[in-house]
Amino acid sequence: MRILIVEDERRSREFLAKGLQEAGYVVDVADDGEEGLQATRENDFDLIVLDVMLPVRDGWHVLEQLRTRGCETPVLFLTARDSVPDRVRGLELGADDYLVKPFAWTEFLARVRTLLRRSPVRTAEIIKIGDLELDLPRMKARRGRQPIDLTAKEFQLLSLLARRRGEVLSRTTICEQVWDMNFSTDSNAVDVAMGRLRRKVDEPFENKLIHTQRGLGYILEDRAQS
Repeated sequence: MRILIVEDERRSREFLAKGLQEAGYVVDVADDGEEGLQATRENDFDLIVLDVMLPVRDGWHVLEQLRTRGCETPVLFLTARDSVPDRVRGLELGADDYLVKPFAWTEFLARVRTLLRRSPVRTAEIIKIGDLELDLPRMKARRGRQPIDLTAKEFQLLSLLARRRGEVLSRTTICEQVWDMNFSTDSNAVDVAMGRLRRKVDEPFENKLIHTQRGLGYILEDRAQS
């Protein structure tokens, strides 16, 4: 699942992004309201975490624009503004939840998961490809009846491949989506991580699901059924 964080305070933005990535989500960030709106025009998100006090366009305006153009993506307001009129305004504009800073990380993550379960635009919670099954909310994977022990980062990598099954993903795309960093041609981090993932997901099984497209990247698909 893909989450957009629109937050102008750098430390808060980095903290939220890192925590959500470690929880298995793909995260995009924007540091002002206009950049956040532009991101929603270019990509589909399962949830938007939106601050109220933003440069260029504030959170009220961003939410109003989203709902006016028919965007139904759930929005979680995350802000230091805790007055009742502010909360009412946010909910009336179409926010799905409102969390006041400072907050407990466990509560924030619980609210994120609740909104994603309610979301009408969310992706399937269970993905099946051949005998591989991914339980996205619980971050669990198995092939047939055999559980696969994955780290959080390995699960995030596998879920990215699974959600975009049949599509060749470049090393640059994988690096940006999983590690939130630009890919360096001198780095073999993606290949090393993919090698570890293959040893767990493919090596014990006859039917291989992760394939390399020479010079292009990686693809997850069940070629035994094609």
